[in-house]
Amino acid sequence: MADTSFMSWPFFEDQHRVFRADLARWTRETVAPLIDHHDVDGSCRRLVAALGENGWLGAVVPSGARAQFDVRMLCLARETLAYESGLADFAFAMQGLGTGPISLFGSEDLKRRYLRRVASGKAIAAFALSEPDAGSDVAAMTTTATPDGPDHVRLDGCKTWISNGGIADHYVVFARSGEGVGARGISAYVVDADAPGLTIAERIDVIAPHPLATLAFEGCRVPLAHRIGGAGEGFKVAMATLDVFRSTVGAAALGLARRALDEALERAASRRMFGGVLGDLQLTQAGLADMATGVDAAALLVYRAAWTKDSGAPRVTREAAMAKMYATEAAQAVIDRAVQVFGGLGVKQGVKVEELYREIRALRIYEGATEVQKVVIGRELMKAVQAGVSNHGAAE
Repeated sequence: MADTSFMSWPFFEDQHRVFRADLARWTRETVAPLIDHHDVDGSCRRLVAALGENGWLGAVVPSGARAQFDVRMLCLARETLAYESGLADFAFAMQGLGTGPISLFGSEDLKRRYLRRVASGKAIAAFALSEPDAGSDVAAMTTTATPDGPDHVRLDGCKTWISNGGIADHYVVFARSGEGVGARGISAYVVDADAPGLTIAERIDVIAPHPLATLAFEGCRVPLAHRIGGAGEGFKVAMATLDVFRSTVGAAALGLARRALDEALERAASRRMFGGVLGDLQLTQAGLADMATGVDAAALLVYRAAWTKDSGAPRVTREAAMAKMYATEAAQAVIDRAVQVFGGLGVKQGVKVEELYREIRALRIYEGATEVQKVVIGRELMKAVQAGVSNHGAAE
C-alpha cells in the first residue's frame, strides 16, 4: 500500500497502527500462494486456517465473556486484506459475520462450542439471512421455526446467496418463529452443517468466485438451546450484527480502491506515450486526482463510522450506511477509471485491475444495496428532525 499517511489520522491509536503494519506484511508474504482461483473452496479453507493459525481471526471473533469488537481494527483488517486479495478479505469477514450474533447475544454454552474453533481457523462460519424474496426486506422472510417437542424447533424454508454456503461448519439461521408480525416474529438459531434436514440446494457461481449457496431446510430439527437471544429477537440480533459489520464492507471496498489507484499510478508512470508517459497527460492527471479524492473521502467516512462505534455509540446506523454506500460506489468509479488507464490490458484476465473490476460489483449489493442505504440514511435524518420538532414542541 503506497500511501499510509491516513494512519496518522486521529481516528487511530498506536495499537491500530501496529496491527495494520503487521497484517500488511503478513498478507504480502503469505496470501498469494494460498489462492488457486480454480479451487475457490480449497482456497477459502486454506485462508481461514492460515488466518486462524496466525492469530488474525481474534479481531473478528473476540474472546471473553462479553464480546467487544474493535471496529477500527476490523475495518483496517478488511481494507488491508482486500488490497491484496478479495478472497482473503471474504475469508476473514465471513468468520466474523457468521459468529457475530453468537459473540453479541449467544449463551455461554454457544460461545464455548463455536467461537474458539472459528477463531482458531479450525471451523468455518456462515450467516444465513437472505431468501429468494427477502433480501433487503428482512421482515418478508418466510422460513419458519415451529415448536417440535419441548426442547426443539423445526426449520422449514430456503435461504440463498449464503456466503460460505457449502463449506461452512455452522450457519446462523434466521426464521419466522411467530411471536409477532413483521420483524417482531423472527428468531435466530445456530444450525450445524450436518443437521438432518439441511441440504445444499444449489452452489451459486458469480463473476468474482466465492463460495455461495442456496440452503434448503425440510424438517430440520434444531435444539432450542441453539437459539441466539430471546424468542422473537432475531431481527434485533441481525441488525446489531450488521451495525458492527456494515462499515467494514466500506473498508473492503476501500482496500480494492486503494489497490486500483496504486495500479493506475504505476501504469501511468511507466506507459510510454506521445514522447512521454501516460501520466504526463492532463486528462490522466485529472482522472488520478478524482480517484485519489474518492479514496480519501471514502476512508474518512469509513473510519468516522468505526471510530464512532468504538467510542461507545449504541448504534451507528446513519454513519455506517453512509460509509458503506459511499465507499462502495466510489470504489466502483475508481476501479473503472483504473481499467481505463490500462486500456485494452485492463480487461485481460490475470491483470489485477480486471480482477478488481469483478470483485467490487457485489459490494454495492450485499449487506444492503446502495439504494437501501439511501433509504436508511433518509429515515435517520427524518427521525432526527422529527425528534427535534417534538422536543421543541414539548419545551414550548
